[in-house]
Amino acid sequence: MNSKPIIIYTDGSSLGNPGKGGWAAILSTQGKTLELSGGFRNTTNNRMELLAVINALAALKTECSNVTLYTDSQLIVNAINKGWLKNWESKGWKKADRKPVLNIDLWQQFLPLWRKHNIRFVWIEGHIGIAGNERCDVLCKSAAEIATEVDYGYENIIQHTNII
Repeated sequence: MNSKPIIIYTDGSSLGNPGKGGWAAILSTQGKTLELSGGFRNTTNNRMELLAVINALAALKTECSNVTLYTDSQLIVNAINKGWLKNWESKGWKKADRKPVLNIDLWQQFLPLWRKHNIRFVWIEGHIGIAGNERCDVLCKSAAEIATEVDYGYENIIQHTNII
């Protein structure tokens, strides 16, 4: 196991929900910092929050890293810390009310990344001056403003919904 602790801040943004969206992550270890961001022209805030985490974990070069991940997404923190994600997966991606879990495509991308590392998920209140969170907010909003990429996962959900 990599003994060097890694600190990650993540955030997602949607200018309209749905609308143009952006995600951002800041990874720090031993005085080194990496900023990541990207955006899509039509997506949702929760998708961007999840993509921020996915892209941050995918950027880790070492398996079994010790990570503390800070996010202002209660959905992500609760899905992990309260065991929702494990329950959703074991119940065929259905929530307690038997409705389908939203953004299954992203949760399925997240799972193998999560399982490769020792991650502590910490919820932080957004927009209260925490430097990592504030910087992620700037990065993801900037990415959303210039977004031209297609979030195919979201587009497929919309197409499927419109068929019914």
